[in-house]
Amino acid sequence: MRGKNGGSGAAGERRAVRGRWPKGLRLSARSARRRSARAVSPLPPKRFALLLPKRFALRLPRTKRFAPRLPRTKRFAPRLPRTKRFAPRLPRTRRGQRRLVQGLVAACVLALVPATWMRLEAGDRVGTTAEAPAREVAVVFGAGLWKGRPTPYLAHRLDAAAELYRTGKVKVVLVTGDNSRVEYDEPDAMRTYLTGRGVPDERIVSDYAGFDSWDSCVRAKKIFGVDRAVLVSQGFHIHRAVTLCRSAGIDAYGVGVDEPRDATWYYGGARELAASGKAALDALLRPDPRFLGPEERGVTEALAAGAD
Repeated sequence: MRGKNGGSGAAGERRAVRGRWPKGLRLSARSARRRSARAVSPLPPKRFALLLPKRFALRLPRTKRFAPRLPRTKRFAPRLPRTKRFAPRLPRTRRGQRRLVQGLVAACVLALVPATWMRLEAGDRVGTTAEAPAREVAVVFGAGLWKGRPTPYLAHRLDAAAELYRTGKVKVVLVTGDNSRVEYDEPDAMRTYLTGRGVPDERIVSDYAGFDSWDSCVRAKKIFGVDRAVLVSQGFHIHRAVTLCRSAGIDAYGVGVDEPRDATWYYGGARELAASGKAALDALLRPDPRFLGPEERGVTEALAAGAD
């Protein structure tokens, strides 16, 4: 009896098996019939390779992993120009050393001249709250805020102004300070502090453009119509304030608030040496303030309300 592939009997079946299986794999006719009788799905390539000997395992093509290569760029490191270190050279000769000492002395004299002139100009117009004469208006200069509240130095100035009002030496308090930013408002903070110390709100007038001492003095004269006033500030600043307000046309008397000799006091004294030069130029040249604006009747109305 012949098989499907030609040949008879077991030989034909063996030839059929050889056509389906790799060459060299010997299977018996019985095992071949058993495998053909099973109706199973073909094994996947990898599992089929495990059943075969190692040398007959199917080799799948290896695929390379794709990794895009980016262009190599050099790291950019900007080269800054090399600057030579500046080392001041002191003169070696006696003549050069003498000139250096003379230059330092001249610089110190020039720095002290404006401050000395302002102290002489203020003269006996500076005293305490008890010595202050009776005037209608007290002018308090701003001295900074800390977290929206007056600094200790500014609080001491406001305490002196409140004392002047309680003793009847002044009728209106003009607070002048910086309000160039929305979040920084010195006049309103000063007003709140004074009302807490017993000064009525209607007796307080605010100047929101007092950016420095000269601007405050000029605006008090030209904008608010102040002719005579008591100025309130610290001792290291009051002589400059009196001199500037007198140059602006105000008959001024200064109340110097005493402060302990701490680091802030020494810093204020050193700062006055630099500020005195600018103040001397302002008193001589008399420039317009940074913001002049129209006239205001706040002081006049406050005085009229007090008279009623």
